[in-house]
Amino acid sequence: MVEYLGGLPTVLALFLGLVFVFLVKFLFFRGHHKNLPYGNMGWPLLGETLAYLKPHKSDSMGVFLQEHCSRYGKVFKSHLFGHKTVVSCDHELNMYILQNEEKLFQSSYPQALHGILGRLSLILVSGDVHKKLRSLALGVIGGTKSTVNFLPSIEGLSIAMMESWKGCTEVVFCKEAKRFTFNLMMKHILSIGPDEAVTAEILGDFHTFMKGFVSLPIHIPGTPYFKAVKARERITSTIKGVIVARRKEKRLQNGDFLDVILARENLSDEERVSLLMDLLLGGYETTATLLALLIYFLADSPQALQQLREEHLAIRKNKKDGELLSWEDYKQMNFTLNVIYEGLRCGNVVKFVHRKSLEDIKFKGYLIPAGWKVLPIFTAAHHDPSLHENPWDFNPWRWDDQATNKKVSFFGGGLRLCPGGDLAKLETAFFLHHLVLNYRWKIKGDNFPLAYPYVEFKTILAIEIEPIYKTLEQKC
Repeated sequence: MVEYLGGLPTVLALFLGLVFVFLVKFLFFRGHHKNLPYGNMGWPLLGETLAYLKPHKSDSMGVFLQEHCSRYGKVFKSHLFGHKTVVSCDHELNMYILQNEEKLFQSSYPQALHGILGRLSLILVSGDVHKKLRSLALGVIGGTKSTVNFLPSIEGLSIAMMESWKGCTEVVFCKEAKRFTFNLMMKHILSIGPDEAVTAEILGDFHTFMKGFVSLPIHIPGTPYFKAVKARERITSTIKGVIVARRKEKRLQNGDFLDVILARENLSDEERVSLLMDLLLGGYETTATLLALLIYFLADSPQALQQLREEHLAIRKNKKDGELLSWEDYKQMNFTLNVIYEGLRCGNVVKFVHRKSLEDIKFKGYLIPAGWKVLPIFTAAHHDPSLHENPWDFNPWRWDDQATNKKVSFFGGGLRLCPGGDLAKLETAFFLHHLVLNYRWKIKGDNFPLAYPYVEFKTILAIEIEPIYKTLEQKC
């Protein structure tokens, strides 16, 4: 009996070892498929998620993708975010995935995002619900662009930002860019000005929201994720309050996004609030990131900055003093759009998206099994030397070749093509117009954009500024 008990630890260890082997086989090797892409499933349960999410310069693929593409090819298998996954760094496959949304592939984000974005977020919904909400988003943006105050509101906030820098020798640009885009979206969406108390209230909650958006999904009081969920609840409550107040007015004459949404009778208030949240989030964070990337790249590209400034000087020479920009002026900003596109290609505001296969799919000899997650990596295609000459160089002139447009996917594609892409370009172009005509700048310290996978700079993007015209020189 003593001998039997003495051997118990060995038997127990053997038993646990067999259970571990069984679990590994069950999780990683069940349902064997032929012609799967090569790859590595990584550690049990965790897979390769931590290595995949390791921060790297956003104007590069990062070590993980570089090593895996070198070892396995542009399409490889892995285990990411708790699921067996096919990772695509192949532009052709990426576009195939985007163009076959709801046919062969479907949006499939980690469950944690559902808790923080809400169940009706455009990013998360699929099928008829997505079609309905996206169509409305396009209608809302398109309708408000035709209003009389649309362009003046963008330009007015751009001018106000330049005026606020008078006499300053240094500004924290990331903070300023977020202030600009947030005020702009609050004006577009809810007709609320930057000096109103509710603007500061929502902005504070949005900062909390964004910190939790990219945190570990631990729903315990005090964690960033928990605080973000609560921040979203407060933002939702505030927006509902604005809706109630607008209805009491019994008239829709602000010409903003909310007017258009309230006029649609086939929407529930939950859908209205969720859509307004999506528009606010998309227009605030991504456009601010794009502006910061452009400031960074242009500071190191004097030739591009000079041509950009000359384009805007030419536009300004044909206008009277104080005359605002028009749609015709925007159509003349050809090099400006080249700069914006190149900033998107180099900086990669969106690194990848989450999809899953709805059936077994064969592509270029590979099998993507039904139910597997699929990650199209836009960054990889944007830095693919077989698609772009010297892909790591910031070169706006590459966009003079119209074929370049077919080699990128920074606004997504297919049924989920970003509904606010044109709006972001317009806002960015107007901001750049006033920036390059009023200031010179250089980056302070050793700074560069990092992919977390969201884009954030290594340190606060502080820039030293110098007014081009003496009329701007006043005390800060």
